[in-house]
Amino acid sequence: MRTLTTTTWMNDDLDWPHVGQVFRLEGERRIGGQKTVEVVYGITSLSRDEADVDRLLDFNRAHWGIENGRHHTRDETLREDRCRVRKGNAPRVLASLRNVGVYLLRGMGGSSAAAATRELSAHPRKALDPLHAPGSTSE
Repeated sequence: MRTLTTTTWMNDDLDWPHVGQVFRLEGERRIGGQKTVEVVYGITSLSRDEADVDRLLDFNRAHWGIENGRHHTRDETLREDRCRVRKGNAPRVLASLRNVGVYLLRGMGGSSAAAATRELSAHPRKALDPLHAPGSTSE
């Protein structure tokens, strides 16, 4: 169960340009019979006319769809969070390369990028298969 509450009464007190509303999202779930509650606070520049509670919930779902679909894979399968590169363009370049890697791994079929990674670890020559496009020639 999720409950989202919004308010505008804090807008004047926040030193945040263009604040439209503040919200509190409370989610409840059961894991192994034990109830857990997570509370998340957020700020948006969208007014209540631009984004009612249902629209804010849609935005939240979309955010987690991206997080679970791409970022989680990069974090867990490719260990992106362990990367120590932080300066210049290198972090963006590496993120782009990881996105290409995830795309290629998912294109291999299988159940997940993690499963494809395990398969390639066991059979490294399979990593070259996507590079042999139909109509290409090799010696």
